[in-house]
Amino acid sequence: MRKVLMFTMASCPYCQRAQRYMRELFEKKPEYKDIELTIVDENRQPEIANQYDYYFVPTFYVDNVKVHEGAASPEDVAYVFKTAYGE
Repeated sequence: MRKVLMFTMASCPYCQRAQRYMRELFEKKPEYKDIELTIVDENRQPEIANQYDYYFVPTFYVDNVKVHEGAASPEDVAYVFKTAYGE
């Protein structure tokens, strides 16, 4: 399994929706809960966010490779975790 890094902002409705999709996905695929997930709020942790190349949130990286940027569908979120899980 590879690590997932998610960039978000507390005020972002797309980020909140993506996090809801993640919770729903974890209910369907509980094995994805074992994937190491780090969530970085770019406003609270700019020293981390500024090290990465992205413009929109939510943005997902899997082992430091950007796999999704911007508004995410349930399928996009599933793709991130499938990639991290090695499926």
